[in-house]
Amino acid sequence: MSTLSTVLAFILLFGALVFFHELGHFIFAKRSGILCREFAIGFGPKILAFNKNETTYTIRLLPLGGYVRMAGEDPELIELKPGLRVGLILDKNEVVKKIIINRKEKYPDARIIEIEQADIEKDLFITGFEEEEEERIKSYKIDEKAVLVENGIESQIAPIDRQFSSKSLLARTLTIFAGPLFNFILAIVVFILLGFIQGVPSNEPMLGGITKDGSAMKAGLKQGDIVHSIDDAEVSTWLDIVEIIQENPGDPLTFHIERDDKLMDIQVTPQNIEGEGKIGVYQPMNKSFGQAFVYGFTETWFWTKQIFIILGDLVTGGFTIDAFSGPVGIYASTEAVAQSGIFNLFRWGALLSINLGIMNLLPIPALDGGRLLFFGIEALRGKPIDKNKEGFVHFIGFALLMLLMIVVTWNDIRRFFL
Repeated sequence: MSTLSTVLAFILLFGALVFFHELGHFIFAKRSGILCREFAIGFGPKILAFNKNETTYTIRLLPLGGYVRMAGEDPELIELKPGLRVGLILDKNEVVKKIIINRKEKYPDARIIEIEQADIEKDLFITGFEEEEEERIKSYKIDEKAVLVENGIESQIAPIDRQFSSKSLLARTLTIFAGPLFNFILAIVVFILLGFIQGVPSNEPMLGGITKDGSAMKAGLKQGDIVHSIDDAEVSTWLDIVEIIQENPGDPLTFHIERDDKLMDIQVTPQNIEGEGKIGVYQPMNKSFGQAFVYGFTETWFWTKQIFIILGDLVTGGFTIDAFSGPVGIYASTEAVAQSGIFNLFRWGALLSINLGIMNLLPIPALDGGRLLFFGIEALRGKPIDKNKEGFVHFIGFALLMLLMIVVTWNDIRRFFL
């Protein structure tokens, strides 16, 4: 696989994981009435941006994450202080639709006032002295979707009821939890599709695909043959067949099979490969939608447990940080997986999605799990923790995560490139 193909596969794969994670936050934020200012995939300079329904959708240069910028999570826009001269764009009912902070000459129809008082969060009004009538104060109602314009850039105001912090504890919890949740949903959907396309491994005593150079093909066995017994030993599962074959390398075996409602005996001699018998037969696969649907959930649950086992080993000392991979390690692994086929790449993506969901649920400051921990404390206390204190904890957590990322990335570089 070429370097360009690997890079594209990595960007598309990682971009899809980030997209679904942020989509979870976005959908639940919208359902709660929170103003989402930006839905971003990647960090750094914008490559592509467009506006729709109050939100700016952006793709940024560095494909290593993403975010949904919700009103109320960052300091809100510009403070309209008394004495500030602004321009107002009004509708026919004299309701403010735009507040021009500077470069007012570009808006010749704007009504210029010197602010005496303004509230763009609760009561939504602005009063001030008009330019042509400096002795008279006039008050204007502000539309709840009005925009502030500074240096030609428009930013919609966020009344308090559109801000993240004003929502109920349940709404905020669901909005944050939805990101990791969508990563698990993505993994389930991918495994369902793989199960439907490739089939779900079945434990029936039936032969799956037959290899061209195996002894099964030479003996006349065919895909779909149902095995009743081998050398008079009854078999009831695929594992029974595998066990008997592996234990008899080089020994002739008589397969009593059923094919097209007819019973017959076929003698097969397993090849001796590294001390084990092999006849060149694959496990049977079930491609029914019902089996694929169940497989999506069971496979996701299996890998979720495996990741938690690894995390447990990390805590108890049975697993070291050197075994973890950052973006460099994931890139190298993606290259290896992509070379083995598109289906394995999809499976790898599902595993990464589960991993991303679990990592984000860990109670670490700056991650979704850290925020959910603060929500849990709020539920116990009956009131939220001071924003400044919570922000400081998240800042420290983010700094430590960046330090960990540097260490893991350096380990990846040494492992794969030095």
